[in-house]
Amino acid sequence: MSITIDQVAHVAKLAKLAFDEKDQEKMTRELGAILTYVDKLGELDTTGVEPMSHTSEVTNVMREDRVGTSLPREVALKNAPDAQDGYFKVPKVIK
Repeated sequence: MSITIDQVAHVAKLAKLAFDEKDQEKMTRELGAILTYVDKLGELDTTGVEPMSHTSEVTNVMREDRVGTSLPREVALKNAPDAQDGYFKVPKVIK
């Protein structure tokens, strides 16, 4: 699979990266090599191979959930920059 300089420029813009022309050409070659390798992996016969999410056995190492005592509302809101009617007040983030 090949990638064009225009595609690299588009991805760089989405990632908010700035490349000069020389770096764009270098990135185009490097990304092209990566995509060619990924295409090569698609040629492998994986019939009968069970999909896996990790290359080795993984176990959950998180602790068990336990019910505990909660902070009183007054204590939780004590250091809040802004509170209203017993709740944290935060700025609106949706336009």
